[in-house]
Order: sequence, then C-alpha cells, then structure tokens
Amino acid sequence: MIAGLNTSQLLELVLLLVVTGALAGFLAGIFGIGGGAVLVPVLYECFRIAGVPLDARMPLCIGTSLAIIIPTSIRSWQAHHKRGSVDMDILVKWAVPVLLGVMLGSVIARYAPEKLFKYVFVGVAWSAAARLLLGKENWRLGEEMPKGIFMRAYGFFIGLLSTLMGIGGGLFSNLLMTFYGRPIHQAIGTSAGLAVLISIPGAIGYIYAGWPAAARFPEVAALQLPFAIGYISLIGALLVMPTSLLVAPLGVRVAHFMTKRKLEVAFGIYLLVVSSRFVISLATGY
Repeated sequence: MIAGLNTSQLLELVLLLVVTGALAGFLAGIFGIGGGAVLVPVLYECFRIAGVPLDARMPLCIGTSLAIIIPTSIRSWQAHHKRGSVDMDILVKWAVPVLLGVMLGSVIARYAPEKLFKYVFVGVAWSAAARLLLGKENWRLGEEMPKGIFMRAYGFFIGLLSTLMGIGGGLFSNLLMTFYGRPIHQAIGTSAGLAVLISIPGAIGYIYAGWPAAARFPEVAALQLPFAIGYISLIGALLVMPTSLLVAPLGVRVAHFMTKRKLEVAFGIYLLVVSSRFVISLATGY
C-alpha cells in the first residue's frame, strides 16, 4: 500500500496521469490553452481516488494544473512563435494587468470555499462554448483591439479568472481576440504566450494559498498521494509534465491544418464535456 492505494489502484492512477499529460499537451498546442481545462477535471478524479479531502481537492487541482502548464505553455509558445502567429505587442500590454489579476486570484484562493472554483470553471466554460458553437462571423466588439484602460482591464480579468480556473488564459484571450477580428491562429499563438505569463506567478500564488490547508489537512501535506507544497502536488506535476511537453508540438502542427470553424466547434464541444464533471459535483457534492 502506498498513500492508501493498493498496487492496482496506484498503477491505474499513474497511467491516467501520464495519458492526461499527453492529452493536455496536445490540446495546448491545438488551442493555445495551456492544457489546464483538461487537467483540472482529470486531476479532480485522481485526487478523489487518492482520498484528498473535498475542501482541498479543487484548489489542489488548480494549483497543480498551473504548475504543469509552465513548461507546456513555454513549449507551445515557442512553436507558435516560430510560425509567426504570436502578437507580442498584446502580450507586452497585458503583462502587468495579468500579473495583478493573478495576485488577486491567489489571495482569493487562500480563503475561498471550494465551490467557488467550480462555479467559476463551469460559468466561464459554458459561456465560451456557447460563443464558439453558436456565434456568427459578424459578432464583433470592434475591428481593432481596445487601447488604454479597457485593454488593461481585459488583462486583469483574464489573469484573475484564469487563476481561479487553473488555466493559462487561452480560453479568454482566444475569444476576445476573435471578437476583435483577429485570425484564430494568431489568437491561439498569442494565448500560448499568455499562458506563460499566468502559469508561473499563478503556481507561486497557489503555494502561498495552500499553506493554511497543509495545517488543516495533514494527509495532503504528508504521504498522501499529492506530496503537496501548498496547493501544488509534486507527484501529479512530475507524472504529467513529460508527456505534455513531448506532445505539445504535435498539437501545434494539427492546429495549422485545421480551419477556423473546425477549431471553434472542436473547442466548444470539448469545453461542454469537461465542465460537466463539476456540474455533477455541485449537484451531488461528490
């Protein structure tokens, strides 16, 4: 028995995490999302199997997801940058507001009930899916990206909500940039760079947020599966990272062969599917 799991359960868990890493890396390359929207629901099941207390489970998933996103998003951003599909001007303008949003999200994560993270995840995922699946080409907020305070406000809320969802910000920036007429492939490439800006300070923030949980839930901080530092599971991160790094460039190549509409439909369906797990959890408490 290791961390309360027999050999069969442990092998099943390891295999699930490795496959999750490959899927997260692939989708990070395709959609520029960092993979967090895949990681959070699957990690939730992994930590449930491992016996992580419900109150700590969701923030532990989010913090671990942000840590895993760091190398994946860097690899994805580099691959998109080589293809010339990253708008560095947008990343520079969003850098400071995004960081401020991440900092606030980390403080909220320290004190918020676990249901808040699920409500944020489901609400944002369903809204984005509706836009992707039902939106028309003529749905626009403008022909050019906003300037000044509005641009900074977008960056701040992207950083805040991404930190509470455990994602790299691609979910928001993809939609926002296409609403302003930017090509989907450029939106995806820029989103990969945004994930770098969010994941590094976000992971640090969840280490800070999780220190009180270590005192309340010693099984999370000790030999229970996560081997956690704050709200980051080292075992989860180490098992998922290698395959996500290897597969991310493959996702980039696939993205550049897909049409805009195919990318939107695939992304929308995917968001509906993964967010359904938390709808069930909110309804049943499981």
